[in-house]
Amino acid sequence: MAPRTTPASPASTPGGGGTGLPPLLLLAHGSRDPRHAATVEALADTVRALAPGLTVSTAYLDHCAPRITQVAPRLTDAVAVPLLLNRAFHAKHDIPAALRAAGSAIPVADVLGPSPLLLDALDRRLAETGLDVADPAVRARTGIVLAAAGSSDPAANATTRAVAAHWHRTRGWAAVTTAHASGTGPSTADALAALRRETAVRTTAVAPYLLAPGLLPDRIATAATTHAADHLAPVLGAAPELAHLVLTRHADAARTAAADSPGARTA
Repeated sequence: MAPRTTPASPASTPGGGGTGLPPLLLLAHGSRDPRHAATVEALADTVRALAPGLTVSTAYLDHCAPRITQVAPRLTDAVAVPLLLNRAFHAKHDIPAALRAAGSAIPVADVLGPSPLLLDALDRRLAETGLDVADPAVRARTGIVLAAAGSSDPAANATTRAVAAHWHRTRGWAAVTTAHASGTGPSTADALAALRRETAVRTTAVAPYLLAPGLLPDRIATAATTHAADHLAPVLGAAPELAHLVLTRHADAARTAAADSPGARTA
């Protein structure tokens, strides 16, 4: 059986009801595709179900309402969690700029990735395609394309490659390689071709390393279908592992903010 991270139960999850943690503000990129906002709201609902005593709000950088500049000013006691898998331009520049424009100084948690919980969510999505991810023999003959958005930030792309290497090393896949839906290559087609040159690979799968549907996931899906991948997983979406990860990032940031507060420093 592949190693898996065991999420905390709802009663003991960080950010759960009765813990006294601050409200949670989910910060998403936004998209003209309505499936994006619907997925973000579904993830917010999953978080609420795990932590029924926690106030959870959503806001978007672009395209969708409400915008960060509309929501952040009235949530002065919140902790924000970016719904981003990598620390690239949106995390480093866009979100801080939006919060500054809103006049908000709320704490911002780390991005979601990397995390073992994301690997569990990727396994879940692959299992939904009919791939027997629990069978070591199946994993040993399956090569995976971890298909990410791609970034102009070389460090972000290197982090995605490290996630792929860790997934390969810890879960026993025949091979895991990366592809980018935008920016620099390799493309999904190139990555599939490279997998098929691996002698151990008998089955290919494409796993989008993306949170919500939209233009780039559709581009990945088209390439996977055109180039005959055996399995195409859906986006990570509102997987329960993501909800647990959001709550963990929120709790960690809340603890850090409390420790850094003037009262804590003078106590």
